[in-house]
Amino acid sequence: MMFEIRQTFYIDSARYLPHLPSSHPCSRVHGHRFQITLILHGPLTQEGWVMDYHQIAQTVEPIKQKLDHRLLNEISGLNNPTSEHLAAYIYHEVKAKIPLLVQVIVKETAESECRYPSSPVPI
Repeated sequence: MMFEIRQTFYIDSARYLPHLPSSHPCSRVHGHRFQITLILHGPLTQEGWVMDYHQIAQTVEPIKQKLDHRLLNEISGLNNPTSEHLAAYIYHEVKAKIPLLVQVIVKETAESECRYPSSPVPI
């Protein structure tokens, strides 16, 4: 049997979107409390879980520290840090360490979210 687990963490970061006209508010430096959810798919291990949530948190911590309380534009690979680029960046960073990762959800506000990839692998 395959299961889906999710773990959420938060980062507080600043950014500006350089490809927008200067009249757009997001062209200026502004901040968000990003809610980031990792979705993993997998079978149960001998311990009875897909993956230990504590292990996920420890694995993600260095990536979180790289992004938290930073100007995202200054991070290599995020010179245009839209939610789409941020989701893809986090996905690739985490997927290299947690192969069970199938999707990353980035919410920059309560009303908006981005999912990468758009459709996770079915369970």
